[in-house]
Amino acid sequence: MRHQSTFKSLLAILLISTGLTACTNSKNEVNKGNNYIQFVDPLIGSAGHGHVFVGASVPFGAIQAGPSNFHKGWDWCSSYHYSDSIVKGFSHLHLSGTGCTDLGDFLLMPTVGELKMNPGTQENPENGYASYYSHETEKVEPGYYKVHLDTYNIDMEMTSSERVALHKITYPKSAEAKIILDLQEGNGDIATETFFHKVNDTIVAGYRFSTGWAEDQREYFAMVLSKPIKNVVVYNGDKLMEGDAAKGSAVKACLEFETEASEQIQVKFGMSPVNMENALANIKAEIKDWDFEKVLAENQAKWNTELAKVEIQTKDLKKKKIFYTAMYHTLIAPNLFNDANGDYRGVDKEVYKGADFTNYTLFSLWDTYRTANPLYTLTQPERVPDMINSMLTIYKQQGKLPVWHLRGNETNTMVGYSAVPVIVDACLKGFGGIDYELALEAVTATAMGDYEPGVKELQEYGFIPGDLMHESVASAMEYAISDWAISKLAEKLEKPEVAKYFEERAKAYAKYFDPKDRFMKGKMTDGSWRTPFDPYSAQHRINDYCEGNAWQYLWLVPQDPEGLIALLGGEKPFLNKLDSLFSISSELEEGASSDISGLIGQYAHGNEPSHHITYLYAYAGEQYKTADKVRYIMNELYTDQTDGLCGNEDCGQMSAWYVMSSMGFYPVNPSNGAYVFGSPLFDEATINLPANKKFIVKANNNSDTNIYIQSVSLNGLDYTKSFITHKDILKGGELTFEMGAKPNLNFGKAIEDRPKSIVY
Repeated sequence: MRHQSTFKSLLAILLISTGLTACTNSKNEVNKGNNYIQFVDPLIGSAGHGHVFVGASVPFGAIQAGPSNFHKGWDWCSSYHYSDSIVKGFSHLHLSGTGCTDLGDFLLMPTVGELKMNPGTQENPENGYASYYSHETEKVEPGYYKVHLDTYNIDMEMTSSERVALHKITYPKSAEAKIILDLQEGNGDIATETFFHKVNDTIVAGYRFSTGWAEDQREYFAMVLSKPIKNVVVYNGDKLMEGDAAKGSAVKACLEFETEASEQIQVKFGMSPVNMENALANIKAEIKDWDFEKVLAENQAKWNTELAKVEIQTKDLKKKKIFYTAMYHTLIAPNLFNDANGDYRGVDKEVYKGADFTNYTLFSLWDTYRTANPLYTLTQPERVPDMINSMLTIYKQQGKLPVWHLRGNETNTMVGYSAVPVIVDACLKGFGGIDYELALEAVTATAMGDYEPGVKELQEYGFIPGDLMHESVASAMEYAISDWAISKLAEKLEKPEVAKYFEERAKAYAKYFDPKDRFMKGKMTDGSWRTPFDPYSAQHRINDYCEGNAWQYLWLVPQDPEGLIALLGGEKPFLNKLDSLFSISSELEEGASSDISGLIGQYAHGNEPSHHITYLYAYAGEQYKTADKVRYIMNELYTDQTDGLCGNEDCGQMSAWYVMSSMGFYPVNPSNGAYVFGSPLFDEATINLPANKKFIVKANNNSDTNIYIQSVSLNGLDYTKSFITHKDILKGGELTFEMGAKPNLNFGKAIEDRPKSIVY
């Protein structure tokens, strides 16, 4: 085959640095003084509607190796659901917490006995190579997954580096031991072209192109085995192919071995978005030997390093487990999307060699811009510039910023151009390594071009008419949040005309407010309101809102709470309306989105547009009303059980809310560098900042009943504001909350102590 000559040149180098037999491994020991992974349970959120990834990866890694069940609908978006007991194999790319399905690429399955080249079905797994398993034999930790395959009496273990998975397979004695590699199978997508070939007795390689949520996904692999292959059988669909190579839409291969009892075969599985040669080179660069325990120790050391960015002190081990699992979930995505040599494939499908930045993919921006990305500016400052530069590079390649970027593809999922607040936030916080002028060009081009639905109408009418597009209210309100951010970046870069234009356009949200019904409503081209109107209506959700109803979308003005207060008639009517949100019936009309979950009244914590709402009380001088609500959410809607999330994890956003809120503050406006106080959950939390600085948050007299802030001090001095700035946190120091069982009605009440849209 035409690919083999390049592989053989790489092969000679690879074999120098890797042995072909497994060596004796030393026992993995984690530094007990820094063992945060002991508090992480990756199975939290794997039941219910959490949709989290279960398997082995490193923080923000390019590869996620883990089990794949048969796809049975929405709750299998990540390929795995805790309710299941049948595994069809172990794939190398997974989503975490999304509401759409894809990936599940490169399915690998060890078997013994009769050759079966199809996975079978959920109803009849015995007809294929799938296996039964039990949760009792699962062991899941950050960076590690193990399970016993009951059908074959095989133990499967896996860990990973950034771009390579390492599998350790323990077989029974068998003359018919096998590894099935199925390039057709995915998680709800369709393989369009697949290729496999045997390079030599210990290396195979190939690729899988597919279409699904990512319309044109191209993935390449190389696989190195610790034991020589006895024989290879290759199929395309149900057709047996001659030789040890094949190209087609459904290529599958069976690698055959003879094994002794308890014999272990290890597999290094490298991936690349560029080509097979790079996939093999990634193996050479990242996993040089066959020491599984060493790779696992290195993997888990990386997790401990990231989890240690926030240290909490509490006597409640259950809450500590929930916290560090939430931290873990914020560190799975976005994913690396380049090779060890810097090469990557752009959204334009061109290959870019040796990039001078780390390229990322999987940006769930409609979700993560609200909390996860602001959290990264505190806990991942070294990665933020590369994330921003990845988005700016996507802009240069496709003419607009990413909306929901997946594996080099723009999925255009969800409403808004939500990369904008993420980019502006990084610029306003002064991150280096970013071209601010390019950033302004990208955000304005995205907001002014004919790329996103309704932007043309917004420019023509000053609002988006509901009779011209669906989800018009949701789109316009998301655009307003981003337009406010653009105006502030333009101010920073001394572009007054640009700033003025977007400042005015950011106020367009007010055009949807009907003073009679006191909700944001669909507005027709002629200026009339959509009728009839029902704030609970599922039909309105389809026409005017996105995964929500009028009750939830009334509050989607995090960039201008003062303006919303004025629309509702002042502070008292605003507060009364906000109180009623949490107290009215939680019933939903039939047909309502399954994302509307985690309900307190009509507040829906299971979906992102609600996430800032509990903190809006502070803007009207009643900060204390936030406390009981955020405490209830943290204590009741986040648990240490497998169904411990009340909605989709959404690539870290659901967990980021918990991480921020449990420390006692939250970024209501995701671009203004301010964090509004809520109710700290822990006795002490320390954010470990760059340059060995620490920001310590203490909560004295804290308990499940003492949830209200009585007073605050910053570095020993009285602090009367009900918010703190990013700049003050970065200085390091100590923020101390005095807590009590009764509200201090005066804390944060004064106008000058309240959070504001613009904070300097």
